[in-house]
Amino acid sequence: MPHPRLLVVQHTEPAGPGRLGTWLSDAGLRLEPVRPYAGESLPANLDGYGGLLVLGGPQFAYIDGTGAQGAPWLAATKALLRDAVSSATPTLAICLGAQLLAEACGGRVRPGSQGPEYGAQLVARRDVAAQDELFGLVPFTPDVIAWHEDEIVDLPPRAVLLASGTTYAHQAFRIGDRAWGMQFHIETTPEQVTEWAEDLRAQPSAAHDVDRILAAAIAVHDDVAEVWRPVAERFAKLVGPSGRPTKPPSDST
Repeated sequence: MPHPRLLVVQHTEPAGPGRLGTWLSDAGLRLEPVRPYAGESLPANLDGYGGLLVLGGPQFAYIDGTGAQGAPWLAATKALLRDAVSSATPTLAICLGAQLLAEACGGRVRPGSQGPEYGAQLVARRDVAAQDELFGLVPFTPDVIAWHEDEIVDLPPRAVLLASGTTYAHQAFRIGDRAWGMQFHIETTPEQVTEWAEDLRAQPSAAHDVDRILAAAIAVHDDVAEVWRPVAERFAKLVGPSGRPTKPPSDST
């Protein structure tokens, strides 16, 4: 039996699937990355895919177009996320991916009113998460890695809030039965956060203790894996054996 296909939308080279990709592959999924920032085209829909993973990146969820800050593929990514929600295709959306999921379904993202979040963080699982297929066994205050400047200020209608933080409330949520957004990162490797930290250090206006942020982020990786690898394995089971059927070509005769 072929492995279920998971479409992976990657927005920048330094923000690949990392350890999450390994966990999902080990759980039996076939990851099929698309890198639109490098000129690769996103599929028009999710036909033939069993699930969707949308990763993070430096782009802005509320700016779709071209130019210094925009990325022309973000509108197409939002369309895929809407398709996933409407078809109950299992979906994980991380950091920028979570912001895109929120915006795609009627939520709102803006620059963070309390400033950026960088490094090791704790989030608090909400009581309703006890009934969630992915979050039900997550500890009440799991370790995560934060690395974002924007915030999800309004969740979409009927979204279920699963985890909150002391700085930003909307840390994890579910839309429908099968689409999960996580404002935080669970996929990083120490090498990835080291690269991100060096980019942060190079910012001329940065006023952060980058050495402290990096040391704490690296130190928490084992705890992150202990909590979130089982979540990845539960997600992989939801993706299913064959994916969504591919639509047959229309009869033109």
